[in-house]
Amino acid sequence: MELPFAESYRIKMVETIKRSTRQEREQWIKEANYNLFALKSDYVFIDLLTDSGTGAMSDRQWSAMMLGDESYAGARSYYNMKNAIKEILGFDYFLPAHQGRAAENVLFSTIIRKRDVLPGNSHFDTTKGHIEFRQAVAIDCTIDEAKNTQLEIPFKGNVDTAKLEKVLWQYPREQIPAVVLTVTNNTAGGQPVSMENIKAVAALCKKYGVLLLMDSARFAENAYFIKTREAGYADKSIKEIVREMFSYADIMTMSSKKDAIVNIGGFVAFKSQELWKSCQKFCIMNEGFITYGGMSGRDMNALAVGLDEGTEFDYLETRIRQVEYLGMKLDEYGIPYQRPAGGHAIFVDARRVLRHVPKEQFIAQTLGIELYLEAGIRAVEIGALLADRDPVTRENRYPDLELLRLAIPRRTYTNNHMDVIAVALKNVYDRRDSITKGYSIAYEEPIMRHFTVELEPAETRKEAVEL
Repeated sequence: MELPFAESYRIKMVETIKRSTRQEREQWIKEANYNLFALKSDYVFIDLLTDSGTGAMSDRQWSAMMLGDESYAGARSYYNMKNAIKEILGFDYFLPAHQGRAAENVLFSTIIRKRDVLPGNSHFDTTKGHIEFRQAVAIDCTIDEAKNTQLEIPFKGNVDTAKLEKVLWQYPREQIPAVVLTVTNNTAGGQPVSMENIKAVAALCKKYGVLLLMDSARFAENAYFIKTREAGYADKSIKEIVREMFSYADIMTMSSKKDAIVNIGGFVAFKSQELWKSCQKFCIMNEGFITYGGMSGRDMNALAVGLDEGTEFDYLETRIRQVEYLGMKLDEYGIPYQRPAGGHAIFVDARRVLRHVPKEQFIAQTLGIELYLEAGIRAVEIGALLADRDPVTRENRYPDLELLRLAIPRRTYTNNHMDVIAVALKNVYDRRDSITKGYSIAYEEPIMRHFTVELEPAETRKEAVEL
């Protein structure tokens, strides 16, 4: 008999989490103005808000933290991080930052000007926010198949190269500072990008003289899918695949809180020494000196180890199979999600679940609140609330996908927790026809509103959503 699958780690320390009553949760979410970000973590039983910085570090990472060099300039920890980035990712130059959005800020402050255009595959919230804050435009060139959550294809995060070339041809080279390729494609459901597609995008960038920027928070998970799904890569190691992926990129940004499995940290890396030097002033002004950039030495040490561990197959297989396990449990209950299961999360198709909540009342956010009320599980909306308003017309944008993301922290929860999540969703799904009203906005910031928005229950019921 074949042995069942088991995790490639054993647990050495635990943290207590507490259950709550529905009555308590009803009060807490009301006090949070129905914004899941505003909940105290003590009010959450299973926290799936994000996989960013919420994973469990390894014994090697904790050991490395004890050896952190906290010198202001030229610390050993900086060179440990530099060597890891060079050996694993292939970039000669980098600037550390306290997290991914800070790395974007350093880079975009240098390369983006008003009315610039940055095409890509479903830019995530902070990326689009940084672009639009500078009065530039993010153009989504993701393949159309990503809009159909029930379609199963292996690389649903791919760029539509015809769409991309149309943008590259339409706008002057000087107006396109970079093409942004996100691996994996978070907004489309944690879906991977194939090596074939990476090569094709890189070829178009070279043809039109445009830089290729990889948003690389979950690059290792993307490499896992290339190894397990794409012809010609089954016998290659994750590290070999990673080096090939980044051989096509000119720049990379990374929130290291994902695939480097640390609680804080990020960086922007370059092939060009000239661009690296141009960005240094923004690192110094906004983050810190170029050899620490907002990070402590101990965190740089942990990041360097995490890059190594996070690009090992056994670790990635354990991580991604837990996400698949949750997907299989939802299959048993008939709950629709973006198929196939993503690398870091399950993205529930909220529009297919809450068919009677109108789009103006934020369908995925409504589902997220219902899941919290049901079992104290916190997820995050990837839908109209996150899509924000059009920066010119100030009208709400309604994306093709209304998703509730269940982001699974690394090495943190067991499959018993996945069972609880699945049953809680089933309970909400079973009473879906009774959920007819969502929420309206009482207060919002002009950009990236979903982090601090205040909501209130909608007063009126509109027509049912049509699929």
